[in-house]
Amino acid sequence: ILELIAELKDSKTVLVSYNVNDPNTGMSSTKDLSRFKLFLSDTGLFVTLMFKDKDFTENDIYQKVLSDKLSVNVAQCIASNGDELFYHTIMNKETRHNYEVDFLLVRKNKIVPIEVKSSGYKTHRSLDVFTEKYSGRILNRYIVYTKDMCKEQDILCVPVYMAMFI
Repeated sequence: ILELIAELKDSKTVLVSYNVNDPNTGMSSTKDLSRFKLFLSDTGLFVTLMFKDKDFTENDIYQKVLSDKLSVNVAQCIASNGDELFYHTIMNKETRHNYEVDFLLVRKNKIVPIEVKSSGYKTHRSLDVFTEKYSGRILNRYIVYTKDMCKEQDILCVPVYMAMFI
């Protein structure tokens, strides 16, 4: 399966985000090749594959793509800056629930966790749990969402169209 993933990555149709076991500045050395997420690089291809069972004329998503009103692909924005994609999960041993930080970047020998949220988010528990565990390693924390830019304590909340500037 690793060969197939490598071929997809080389074809530039997907972006691969690997889970890291020890989020630090050398994340490539602790990535788990068996735990990954795939993001389609081509929004048109993504929409076609996701909604191919619907009639073209009844599909609102196609109309959004055609009118350039589909939201930004955060993974693609991050990768376009030359950053590798990594994420991290933390298991809550009591509830057996996974907390997951969507993206991790390295800046100035520190890590930058990024949580991607929908417009109606209320909490960022995964980001908080990650911060509790790795506070000494963190430079900045970000939430990428669909609202205006703001600062919430030490978290910078940025609109999705600004993800490329993180």
